Amino acid sequence: MALTQDQIGRYSRHLLLPEVGVSGQEKICNSKVLCIGTGGLGSPAALYLAAAGVGTLGLIDFDVVDSSNLQRQIAHGESTVGKLKVDSGKTRINDLNADVNVVTYNERLTSENAMEIFKDYDVILDGTDNFPTRYLANDACVLLGKPYIYGCILKFEGQASVFDAKEGPCYRCLYPEPPPPGLVPSCAEGGVLGVLCGVVGCLQATETLKIILGKGDVLIGRLVLYDALGMKFREMKLRKDEDCPICGKNATITELIDYEQFCGIPQASDAEEESNGHLEIDAEEVKKMLDAKASFKLIDCREQHEYDICRIEGAELIPLGLIEEKNIARFNGIDKDEKIVVHCKGGVRSLKAVKAMQEIGFQDVKSMKGGIVEWSERIDSSIPTY
Repeated sequence: MALTQDQIGRYSRHLLLPEVGVSGQEKICNSKVLCIGTGGLGSPAALYLAAAGVGTLGLIDFDVVDSSNLQRQIAHGESTVGKLKVDSGKTRINDLNADVNVVTYNERLTSENAMEIFKDYDVILDGTDNFPTRYLANDACVLLGKPYIYGCILKFEGQASVFDAKEGPCYRCLYPEPPPPGLVPSCAEGGVLGVLCGVVGCLQATETLKIILGKGDVLIGRLVLYDALGMKFREMKLRKDEDCPICGKNATITELIDYEQFCGIPQASDAEEESNGHLEIDAEEVKKMLDAKASFKLIDCREQHEYDICRIEGAELIPLGLIEEKNIARFNGIDKDEKIVVHCKGGVRSLKAVKAMQEIGFQDVKSMKGGIVEWSERIDSSIPTY
């Protein structure tokens, strides 16, 4: 499709570049790109791709906008808090460039829908922060012969690469096996510098446009590492693994698999859920105990910087890492027979703390279900969430 007079004016700075020109801009305007996630990475990537004139931009996300997103997810704003992220993103993109056809998928990407969704796009850009989705997206791209634009962020560091099994390694060549569950924290657990998302998301958008244009040295076979605190970029060379199970000479993966299971994410059985239930206590019950001045200890197993953000009055801070050392001296003389309630942010770490304490002899210890987030929502709204 030829450029209109309005498009010639809009994209004039592109047209002045010999590497783009009219023919290159027409390629961009006729391209189709899917963004998995409209969060920290998906937001800047989608906005710059829309500004560049990508003809069809797919957005897949099943979450809603939360105020805590606004520190980095620039596709959203205060006016869209509580709305679906795909709808919020579409509104912002349409305001930026009404020519872009935004296709939204308000659903979780799974082994059942990935191939059907991916098949209509030229490039797949991954803005997610979990390993099952990364392996899923990589495998679907390999099976469909599509380039996979990878990005990763945490705290002050980021990574970016392009995986295209037709020309180089895939994501599995770099990471044959996922790390053990819980070893690598998510941004929600470990934090992230907001502007870091913009840097890495823009690197992903840049590589996407280079692929569409067929210009430049694409990040195939290279991994860029960015350190924001040190303001340093480094590069690692990547090689194709001839024994890779998805893109190697004797590939054993010929269809999408169960990626939650592959990444070792436990699916609690009914018996396990019932067992954990005996270890938990509702926030309302803890509130009643506090109001009645019942004899018990409330332990906060989060980190000091989280404790500085918000706390429940009377809670004693003992971070999970110290509890898991199973050194009784860490408990400052707390009696093993004393009633104890442990809480964290959302209830996961506190369950680990309870089990560790039981192993060293604490008899009556429970985890507060839902953590301080639940406490804020149901007990005391003056406590901020994060």
